Amino acid sequence: MDTRRLILVLIFTFSSFMLWENWQKYNQPKPAADAVATAPAAGGTPTPSAALQGKVAPGTPPATVAASTAETFTITTDLLKATISTQGGDLVDLELLNYADHDDSKKTFVLFDAKHQYMAQSGLIGDGLPTHRTLFKRVGKETALADGAGELKVRLESADQNGIKVAKTLTFKRGSYLIDVAWEVANTGDKAIAPHAYYQLQRDDAAPAGESAMVSTFTGPAVYTEAEKYQKVDFGHIADNKAKFTKTADNGWLAMVQHYFVAAWVPKEKTQREFYMRKLDGSNLYQAGVIVPVAEIAPGTKGETSISLYAGPQLQSNLKQVAPGLDLVVDYGWLTVVAAPIFWALEAIHKLVGNWGWAIVVLTIMIKAVFFPLSAASYKSMAKMKVLTPRLMQLKERFGDDKQRLNQEMMKLYQTEKVNPLGGCLPILVQIPVFIALYWVLLGAVEMRGAPWILWIKDLASADPFYILPVIMMVSMFVQTKLNPTPPDPIQAKVMMMMPLIFGFMFFWFPAGLVLYWVVNNVLSIAQQWHITRMIDAGGKAANDAKA
Repeated sequence: MDTRRLILVLIFTFSSFMLWENWQKYNQPKPAADAVATAPAAGGTPTPSAALQGKVAPGTPPATVAASTAETFTITTDLLKATISTQGGDLVDLELLNYADHDDSKKTFVLFDAKHQYMAQSGLIGDGLPTHRTLFKRVGKETALADGAGELKVRLESADQNGIKVAKTLTFKRGSYLIDVAWEVANTGDKAIAPHAYYQLQRDDAAPAGESAMVSTFTGPAVYTEAEKYQKVDFGHIADNKAKFTKTADNGWLAMVQHYFVAAWVPKEKTQREFYMRKLDGSNLYQAGVIVPVAEIAPGTKGETSISLYAGPQLQSNLKQVAPGLDLVVDYGWLTVVAAPIFWALEAIHKLVGNWGWAIVVLTIMIKAVFFPLSAASYKSMAKMKVLTPRLMQLKERFGDDKQRLNQEMMKLYQTEKVNPLGGCLPILVQIPVFIALYWVLLGAVEMRGAPWILWIKDLASADPFYILPVIMMVSMFVQTKLNPTPPDPIQAKVMMMMPLIFGFMFFWFPAGLVLYWVVNNVLSIAQQWHITRMIDAGGKAANDAKA
């Protein structure tokens, strides 16, 4: 089986898996009603379930203000430029300074933005306590992380309500995409309070820039717990109240995932928490969040609670340090067990060669070397089939009208010459999981985004701007076609000749890193196949000379 057939098998495998996965999603049972946190309309304050409420049930929040009356201000660190609204102290805009915009490389990439109404919100649940719709007052005027400083704190305070003073502090750290969000509650009243804090991510259901039908990745919320592991949730299932995910745990995190980037709320370990997701009425906006209880605050005392927000690139080395399982947002699906070691090898090679493009080339050579015996067996089988092609054509001419006799004579020929017509298939089938895993590694690694290779390839995560690599790939596929045995059926032979054009055209829109892998793999395959075919031809000629 050659590369053309391999691609066909890959496409069939991908299609089957995606159909099966979608069938599974649409046939998931609805979650139990008593396990879901109440999600009121219009994006109001979420209500924890009875199991999480504890001694004191949540009360009525204070009056909210219109977003138009709130002010915004911007702070800058070495990695981030964040815009904060005085309404709720929400993060309403977040630029990642080390990453370029997908459509304009002269601009920085924006994760939280007004276009998708993507923002990080938080508030408190309890009688008179401030929510993400409450107006705060900023304390301090810092706008940038000072030289030599390790962190920058932004403090906001709400108006006193019923003898309760509340402050919200966001702490930005140098060299980190982690933002600590802390609440401080001072109870100057005469009654104990037991509030809850909620933290949520709001976003529309539109895919980010750069997504296409040819290269599509998951966009939406996800939950992780030790018991149920990584659980992606489709926006459509949230709208239909069919979303299935873990609701309560004392571990885990909640995230909003998109290609290359992620925002995730990570509560402290061994803290009881409740996850919720909802669609806002009359819009295409969704909110996914987590509720955590705050310890009871007696009169005359203060209470605090904090949580970490990771908002940045899906760098696996960073994500592993933030929380267990957070690196799974780089989703390799059912092939994680194969893909994870492949990425580890790719990363190790990059440390040696210093360029992701050359790392792909070296990794492709290594994978080809590992599977050399299997590939050799496949190419030997094809080479023998090519030698038999003239004799097979003769059989077809003699017995073309008698299909049964033709098959009998062909099987007899295979047995006489000790050729297995399917001998080239099994070695390739064994390699398919590795090829698919490598595909997902190259597609999902944010390290490829903006990474140059040579000359015209300035971004391995984007399509080749001049289509040079896809054209080279098409040429290499044509060469392989010539090296393979010609199918006896003329129609099948014409189809095989057209396949390089068909699949080469598809690869015009694939990331350059993926096309680079296929080009290198094809060139190596051609060299190996040519060598083996030459050996088989020489052996056949020697045998014929000996008989003569």
